[in-house]
Amino acid sequence: MKILANDGIAQEGKVALEKAGFEVITTRVAQEQLIDYINNHKIVALLVRSATQVDRELIDSCPGLKLIGRGGVGMDNIAVSYAKEKGLHVINTPAASSESVAELVFAHLYGGVRYLHSANRLMPLEGDSQFKKLKKSFAAGVELRGKTLGVIGFGRIGQATARIALGVGMKVVYHDPFLETASLSVEFFDGQSVSFDFESRPLDQLLKISDFITLHVPAQKAYILGKKEFGLMKNGVGIVNAARGGVIDEVALVEALETGQVAFAGLDVFESEPTPEIKILMHPNISLTPHIGAATAEAQQRIGLELAQQITRLLQ
Repeated sequence: MKILANDGIAQEGKVALEKAGFEVITTRVAQEQLIDYINNHKIVALLVRSATQVDRELIDSCPGLKLIGRGGVGMDNIAVSYAKEKGLHVINTPAASSESVAELVFAHLYGGVRYLHSANRLMPLEGDSQFKKLKKSFAAGVELRGKTLGVIGFGRIGQATARIALGVGMKVVYHDPFLETASLSVEFFDGQSVSFDFESRPLDQLLKISDFITLHVPAQKAYILGKKEFGLMKNGVGIVNAARGGVIDEVALVEALETGQVAFAGLDVFESEPTPEIKILMHPNISLTPHIGAATAEAQQRIGLELAQQITRLLQ
């Protein structure tokens, strides 16, 4: 049986599938050629990440397809309900990349509070001639320790982010309409652990008391953070979005950055991805990454192995 990993798969996952008797193809097929390729090569399983779209037309046009796998958490690029109605297996790897995304959130947070994103832009241009000026400009950083992190969405990734925050010495509050209470255990290298209990806060309360805010929610039909929500926040708040584009009103975000309501933002995802708006890309107070939350060697290894295990169980 042939599997097409159209957006790639870690070598460990590929080897595990091949040992189970599958032929794994890692050729990157263009979206408009995908239906013909799947049918001509008798593909039974299609593995994607966020780049490939698996819509109703593809599902209807590929009767030999038995399984669709998403290497990651969100499946908004897959017509999941329709695929299941048609009898296809639809799988993902919700736990495999949580730590990687959480660490990227803190990369943006640390970069924001110490102006690393701006310093790295300006040092190559002015470091040799304006060193003292740059030093003065970026010398007003703050520490994360002792500050309050508001987590919107408290699933696996939100909780992984909260664990790092607790380890750093931050206070954590969260808002999640589907999870009223939560208990987290923060584990340390020597086997010790500390447990914390939480209750979901109303969103407006979280916005008012948080020094930093991070979003961990699936794709939404409406903005979670818009002009009204920015108006409730502390002056000088920092915001990170490594969840999905479209959960933050980017026009309102730029306005809040211009007024100082928001001190900085860290964005890994964008409303008009994969062609982010120039105002976002060029803004000096936005730290930017190109949707790489799950893109660590460790996460991709876990994703590949988890996909291999599920596929082997379902198709053999």
